[in-house]
This record gives sequence, structure tokens and C-alpha cells, in this order.
Amino acid sequence: MISHVAPLFIAATSGVVSVAILGSLLRAGIPGLTRWLSANLLAAGALIFLAFQGHMPGGMCLAITTAVLIYAVLLVLQGCRQFFGLRPFHYAELAAYVVLLACVVQWTTITPNANIRIMLVSPFLAYARLSFAWIVWHYRPQHRPRYAYNFVFWTALVEAAIHAARGLAFGLGWEHQTAAVISPTPTNDIFAAMVVLATPCLSVGIVMLAHDRMAERMERLATVDELTGALARRAFFVLAQQRFDAALRDRTVLSVAILDLDRFKTFNDEHGHATGDAVLKTFAGVAIRALGRDDLFGRLGGEEFAIVFRATSQADAAQWLDKLRGAVAASPVTVPDGERVCTFSAGVSELQRDDTLARLMARADAAQYAAKAMGRNRVVIAADTAGSGSALNAV
Repeated sequence: MISHVAPLFIAATSGVVSVAILGSLLRAGIPGLTRWLSANLLAAGALIFLAFQGHMPGGMCLAITTAVLIYAVLLVLQGCRQFFGLRPFHYAELAAYVVLLACVVQWTTITPNANIRIMLVSPFLAYARLSFAWIVWHYRPQHRPRYAYNFVFWTALVEAAIHAARGLAFGLGWEHQTAAVISPTPTNDIFAAMVVLATPCLSVGIVMLAHDRMAERMERLATVDELTGALARRAFFVLAQQRFDAALRDRTVLSVAILDLDRFKTFNDEHGHATGDAVLKTFAGVAIRALGRDDLFGRLGGEEFAIVFRATSQADAAQWLDKLRGAVAASPVTVPDGERVCTFSAGVSELQRDDTLARLMARADAAQYAAKAMGRNRVVIAADTAGSGSALNAV
């Protein structure tokens, strides 16, 4: 038979290692991390405490450690919900835990019966792990690498199956014990070994999820302008080149627009840089909400932005930009002496045969300068692709 002390120390050591790793990420403020860390800390402490009791811990000792371990499993589930932006706390689960706690005390200390206790505890543990697996599968981000999420999903699913099988084994009479403490039998040893393997794997998976969230944040900092939410310059050009190459290869329509906020310097000079930042955020927010999912919106620097319109002609892009002018004008920015309306000038150009991205953007940029020269607050279509050139004037 397998010694019951060694598996407890193995599982406890895994919990301690997870606490150390998760603790190092606390400052990152990852949702659910505090609950995961607390769950590992409670589980590790309970397992170490139980291991030091030897093979036959007292009934009250077993009841306390069982209650702590069940609550740790519940904390893991709550942390999973919080990690994915869901409400972590469910009153029904708390009520079920309180009832289960009373049953554990009843069948461990008052009328000891391991058979009944396991029949009650195992379904709750299976539910917690199955819920964990479903949340990870249902809410896993589609834009992230799937390995960590698949690993956690299958690990939680396997552990749920282990607890369900253990409950069935005792419920159907394959194992039958009336003592408070579970005696070492081949079936119990198999279940203990599987749980000892599955629990550390799930802890490792949780650490993997936390690190993936950290990696996502770092990637976002590298690709998204923190102030406006638009793509950062480097990321924009990388993605724009990909869209450009795909349009050339597939012979589809592609248009590019360069936008520049009008008289932006006066916002900073007259009202301070905080107001200037508010203007940039307001403009970018309106643009991002209006854009289609397949369009790219990037900040080239300062108050200059660019848009890549997929499968859109320059005429349609210009019409869209003109509507955007109206939406931006309808979103004034609050300044110390009232409200100020932000406007922009834009130039747009369409992909031509034998074009390069640089030439395409240069034409759009030249059209944007033309819009400025015409009095600002307008959209101009590049002259060399529109014949004599055309402009959509301010309304």
C-alpha cells in the first residue's frame, strides 16, 4: 500500500511552490490571483497539518482539514470566475458549503462514517472542478495561444472525473468503510495517487494562466497606444503591411486614410496637456467605436492617426470619414471655460497596381495636407487617384 504521508507532502509542496510563484505576480493585479494564492496557501497548510498527524488523525482534525480543503477548492473556482471577468461569489455555493460542512462534522466526529462522508464531499468537489473546466473552455480568449487553457481545461476535467468516480465507488458499495478515517486499500491508493498527480497539474495550469495574462499585457503595451487605445505606430505598420500584401495577392480593394487633429497645439497651450490628452482620448474613442472589425486604426504620433480600410474604396472611405467628422464634432471636450469641439482633417487614397504601402500612405498624407490648406475640417481624396482630386467639405 502507498504511504499516506508521502502523497500529502508531495501535494503540499506543490501548493507551496504555487504560492511562491503566484505571490511574485501579486503586484500585477491579475483578477482572481489573490483567491488562487489563498487557495494554495490553505490547501498546503491543511495537507502539511494532516501529514503530521500520521496515518490515523483524530476525527475533529480530519473534519477541520477536510473543511479547509473543500473551501480551497471553492476559492479556486471563484478565482477562475474573477479571472475571466465573471462574478466570483455565488450564494448557492456558499449555502451548499455550509450544509456540506455540517455533514462532514456529523459523519466524521459524531457518527463516524467515511463512506457517507465521501459520498457527500466527492460530488461537490466534482462540481467545482467541472465548473472550473467549463468556464475555462467557454471564456478562453480566442486571440491567445490555446495551450495553457487546454491544459487547465483537461486537468480540471480529469480531476472532476476522479472525484465523481470516487463518489460512485463508495455510493455503489465498491468501497465500504464505516470508520471516520479511510483505511489504505488498493482503490483508495489509486484515487489518492490520481488526486496527488492532478492537483499539482492544476496548480501549474493556474500559474500558466496567470503568466499568459501577464504576456498579454506586455504584448498590449507593445502594440496598443496606452493613451488612446489605438494601435501603436510599429504595430500598425506591421499589420498594415500584412493587409496591404493580402490585398495585392487577392486583388481586393484597400484604402488608407491619414487623419490629423486641427489646431491641436492650441488645446495644449491654452488648457494644458491634460486637456490635450482628453481630446486625443475622445477622438480615438469615437473612431474605434465607429470602425469595422476588419479595419485598422493606429496612432502615428502626436495628434496624427491612420486607418486601413479593408475591402473599401476610397470614395466609401471618404464618406465614412465625413460621418466620423460629425460624430467627433458631437463629442465636445470639457475645458476650464466650457466645452471645445475637436475637428480633424483627413486624406484618403486607394491601393493601385504596383503600389507600395509607403507610396499609398504618402498619397493619403499629401491629401491630408491639402485638406489643411483648404481650411481644415474636411476629407480630401488623393488627386492622382481621383483625377483632379475631390474634397468633402465641412458641414
